[in-house]
Amino acid sequence: MKKIASLDVGLKRIGVALCLASGIVTPQEAILRKNRDQAAREVDAFLTEWEIELLVVGLPKGGSSEEEMKRRITHFVSLLAFSGEVVYQDEYGSSLEAKEMMQGIMRQKRDGKIDSIAAKVILERYLDTQKASYG
Repeated sequence: MKKIASLDVGLKRIGVALCLASGIVTPQEAILRKNRDQAAREVDAFLTEWEIELLVVGLPKGGSSEEEMKRRITHFVSLLAFSGEVVYQDEYGSSLEAKEMMQGIMRQKRDGKIDSIAAKVILERYLDTQKASYG
């Protein structure tokens, strides 16, 4: 199985999750975004460190800012030195789902945990679509 990572690209933080074997997805430490270049360097370092072959990036579908967010996210991905395969996965509602999963476990801190859980949700959705298409 390929080593897969997913990103939930936000303006302040980038949520990150990994799937290294057998469909188990684990959220990682979110990347704090000071500026695009710094964030792109940190994402590249992460992808290199884990020898990632496939990158799943959350894209919002629907909503008033869909086009603007899509443009920002695809531009950010274009800054990466990553040479593996990149696929985009609908992230609609993933942050809300992440917040619901974390309910009661911790207060809403701005430490990026929610962002990385959202990245986990995005990656699990991608894996589910793959399972569905391969039977």
